[in-house]
This record gives sequence, structure tokens and C-alpha cells, in this order.
Amino acid sequence: MANRLQKEQSPYLQQHQNDPIDWYPWREEAFQRAKEENKLIFLSIGYSSCHWCHVMQKEVFANSEVAKFLNEHFISIKVDKEERPDVDRYYQEVHQFLTQKPGGWPLSIFMTPQKEPFFAATYIPLEPRYGMPGFLQLIKNMVRIYQKDPNSIKKEAKEILHYLKPQNPTKAVRFDQSIAKYFVKACEQFFDEVHGGFGSKPKFPHTSTINTLLDIYRLEKDEKALHMAEVSLQNMAKGGLRDLVDGGFCRYSTDEKWLVPHFEKMAYDNALLMESYLKAYHTTKKEIYKSIAFEIAAFIMEYMQSNALFYSASDADSEGEEGKYFVYDFDEVVEKLKKDGFSDKEIELVMQKLQITPQGNFEGKNIIRSEELELCETSKKALHSLKSLRKERIYPFIDKKIITSWNAMMIKSLFIAARIDPKYLEVAEEATKKLLEKMYKDEHLYHVALIDKEPTIKAFLEDYAYLAVALLEGYKTTLNEEYLATANLLVNDALTQFFDEGRWYFSKGEIWSEAEHSDTTYPSSAAVITEAMLTLASLVDEKYKHFSFDTIEFYSEKIYRYAPWSAKFIEDILRFLYQDRIIKAKAQNLANCKEIDFLRYPFILLQASEIDGFMLCDSSSCYMQSQNCQEIEEKLNE
Repeated sequence: MANRLQKEQSPYLQQHQNDPIDWYPWREEAFQRAKEENKLIFLSIGYSSCHWCHVMQKEVFANSEVAKFLNEHFISIKVDKEERPDVDRYYQEVHQFLTQKPGGWPLSIFMTPQKEPFFAATYIPLEPRYGMPGFLQLIKNMVRIYQKDPNSIKKEAKEILHYLKPQNPTKAVRFDQSIAKYFVKACEQFFDEVHGGFGSKPKFPHTSTINTLLDIYRLEKDEKALHMAEVSLQNMAKGGLRDLVDGGFCRYSTDEKWLVPHFEKMAYDNALLMESYLKAYHTTKKEIYKSIAFEIAAFIMEYMQSNALFYSASDADSEGEEGKYFVYDFDEVVEKLKKDGFSDKEIELVMQKLQITPQGNFEGKNIIRSEELELCETSKKALHSLKSLRKERIYPFIDKKIITSWNAMMIKSLFIAARIDPKYLEVAEEATKKLLEKMYKDEHLYHVALIDKEPTIKAFLEDYAYLAVALLEGYKTTLNEEYLATANLLVNDALTQFFDEGRWYFSKGEIWSEAEHSDTTYPSSAAVITEAMLTLASLVDEKYKHFSFDTIEFYSEKIYRYAPWSAKFIEDILRFLYQDRIIKAKAQNLANCKEIDFLRYPFILLQASEIDGFMLCDSSSCYMQSQNCQEIEEKLNE
């Protein structure tokens, strides 16, 4: 019999509608009942494409004994973290405080009837293992303690809430241009010299770190910065994390060499990686980076979009098995290649180049991988055969939520791509139009909606921030003044709703949560809104530079202390210190400035102006005039 989740729009909540647990969605009704019946609260947060969420559902939430005990002694609440990032963000902080470890999904939080958290974990197995108690044992102990001595739990929970209150920084750090060298040295401590990337397994792309390293190389010709960025980008592209068959990148790698991912593909990862590969192409002019970026765009448009909007994610599992859609048996590949006319010698070459072996590299199967980024023609042809093999399989579940911030990330990357290949311009402009039509209604911005439903959840800081920078990228590409004006409105709304004397809040509705200084799942929304304000300071009004300064000053101590994980803010600081360069001219003349993305200086804007010729300015003055853009570009390359 279906539970309360059957009426919810979220695909993740729908996945749990037939659990025997009496789940509530996040509603006041659930918390009121917990108070009235004096029951503990179990909060479970996940998302539809999360592998370990599926594992916990099968092991724990489908267990009748667990369900019976939870239904009798707890109020159980299920939340889609993509639908309610404010709820997730707050309770991830709870988890980090209680465990002194980073969180993740599924997130498991236990609270008093008054909604005060006292215990946190991520995945909890049914039976004791991995040094963890079993789920049933755990909840029985909680109920026993709560019935015997409820005040002990309540006292601990109140102390936790006290420590979770936002703290003001103890001091501000003054930055100068030496922050670039400091950042590079800090990144070196975590850099994997062999396989690229930062930190140990599991390994995540860290696109903002890569982007900032590329900027530092362009500013200071720091070869170590370029080396770390390129080694990371090249190793991530070899296969595993990158799907060489369908295109696109998976969420993260479970090993150090990017071979074995959890196979879910997220819109935000692909959008951000597309931007990083484009930035690497502009920095080095190596065609392989452009090729990979365009491959990401092709994947997104083939599998992850409808009506010019981009879906949130595709699942790691299919037919109840992780990676089943993506991996290959040795014999099936040989048989397919023979059927498609490959000679024995060609088959031998393909197996060697794409690392396909009888024993496999993933649970007896093969993840396609190549040490050579530039594939030979035989390998490229073989990938077409492997793709046709997949067409006989069931494609992983696609979560068709449209999330404003994630769509904006993709739109930004498409506008950057459009300055290389005009075919992406129509895609970017149509996506911008459709997103604004769907999510920006009556001067209110919304966060999420299914592709065929109306939005109801108001936007968070990340939605304002990422949409504003996407629109500003659109202005840089098209000089469409409507993009600039709308971005200006969004930033003003964000300042009104979420800004407080340097501090940015991620949400200030039902749950108040502070924006992070660090780049976690994706770059800090406080840092991204600062990026938008720096652009507006150069193009619209210098007052936005003061708001940027206040923001950087407020978070400066944390940025300095955790530099490798605050890369987006470091990029903002460098931009603040070095200043933008603005090329001004009539709109039709600015179309002749074709090399701006390839110039050594990374912080260049365009602005339509009714002046004769071209003028080069910074945020406070103009200092060069010319009749052609090439002279301006040569000056910027000095």
C-alpha cells in the first residue's frame, strides 16, 4: 500500500512511495504530530540517482521489522535534497558538527519531538558492519534511552543547536597578489602527481580549483598551476569518470585514477566540467579540450534535455544493479565487433586500446578506458559499436526535475561555447528564454519544478547567483541588454533577501542557513554572486564593488585557512585585485573582437557603447583608444 509520498512531485520521493515505512514529506503536519505524540523524528535525505540511497532503501527501508518499529516509535520524514537544498545544507552542517566528518547521501538525522537533532550519520546498514551499529539496533537503543531518560537526549540536542548558530569571523585577512602563489602551494599539498585531482579517493572533479589554477597561469605564467590543471583534466578524461561511449561525466570516482565511478551523471557536474575544458582550450589552444567540452554538450542535448531545459540527473543503477548499463562483458564486445565487420587484428587493437580484458576492471566486467586521449580511427569506430550495444539495454532512470541553478550552469557554458562555434548560440538563447519563462514569474524566481509542472519552491541564493552569471555571460556573447538588465535585477533581489553586512545566507525562509565559503558539491553560491557583482561593478555601477569587498572581507579568514577548497572565492579575490579590463565599442564593432577568450589576461569584459572605434578601460578609467580591436587585444596580451 502506498504511503504519503505518492502525492509528491519529486521523483526521489516517488521512489519511496511503496516503502512499508509511513513516510511524511517535509511538512509542518509531521512535526506537529511528533510533538503531540512525543515521538522521536527520523529524517532521511537523498536524491533519485544516488546509489547508496538505493542500497539503504533495499536493505533497510524495505525491511518489515524496521518499518514496524519506525512506524510505532518515530515520525519518519523523507526529503529530496535537490528539491530542498536548504534543508539538506542545514542538516549536513549538523552531521559535520556531530561526526567531525564531511556528510553525504543518504543523510540520516535523528531529532527530538521539538526538531532538535542529536544523532547524525549517512548510510546505515541493516546489520552491524563497517564499524557501524545496525539500523534496527540503533533505533531501539534510541527509544530505550529516550523512554528511560528523555532529558539526557534533549539536553544534548539543545547544546548542539547552540553551537550551530552562525558565528561572526574573529578577524579579517588582507589579501594582495601573493594570494596566487599561496593558493598554488596550498593546492600542491593535496595534488595527486600521478593521476591528477586533489585529495584522496573518492575523488571529485574540483572544477573551481582547476579554473583558478588556469587563471593564475594566465596572470603569472606559473607553470606549476598549469601542470596541476592539465594533469587533472587529462586523467579525468581517460575513461571511467568520463563515459567514452555516450559522452558526459559521472559524479565522482571511487578510486584514485578516475576509473571506477558511481555511475550517476549530474547536470551540474557536466556543465561545470564543460566550462573547465573550454577554459583549458582557451588557455592552451589544445583541440582535445574543446573536443571534450563539445562532447559534453552533445551528451546533455541527446540524453538530458527537453524543450530546451536540462534534466537534473540520471541514475547510477539500472535494473537494480549499479553500472549495468555502462559496463561490458569481454565476449559480447568481441562478438559485436565481429558482427560489425572488424578484422581479428582490429579487434585485438581495440581491446588493447580500450582496455577490455576477459577478467575486466570492474566486478568481472569492463569500463571503457583509454590512456590515449586522441583515439585512433579504429577505436572511434568501435565506440559506435559499443554505443549500439547499449541501445539494447534499459537506460538508467532520469530525474526530470528542472533546477534553476543547474540549468544556469549549463547555459553559461553554452554561451562560452557559442563564442567558439555559433551553433551553440541558438541553444543557449533558447534555454535562457525557456528557463526564465518557467522559473521567473511575477518578478519571483523559483528553484525547481518537474519538466511538465509549475514551480512552487522559491529560489535560494544559488539560483540567483548562477542565473545572474549565466545572463552576464550571455551579455558578453550577444551584447543583448536585456540579459544585463535581468542579471542586475536578480543581483539586487539577492542583496535584499540574502545579504547582511558581508554575510550571505543560502536561505532565509523556513530554514535559515548561511552560504558556504568553500566549494563543496559545486562552487560556493556566495562566491558566485560575488562574481556577478564584480561584473556589474565594471558594467553598471561601482557600488557592487563595495558589496564584493564586504563579502570577501567577511569570509577572508576562512578563505585563507581553507584556500584549496575556496577556489571560487580566490578567483574573485584575484579579479578584485587585478581588476577587469573592459573593451568598449559599438555592438556591431565588438563582433570583431574574436580573440578575447584566448588572451593572456583572464578578466576581460565587453560593453556596447556609442563611441567611435574601440576603447580599453578598467573599472575607474579608460586609457587606450584604437580604430581596431586587434590593437586592443595586443595590448591586453602584453
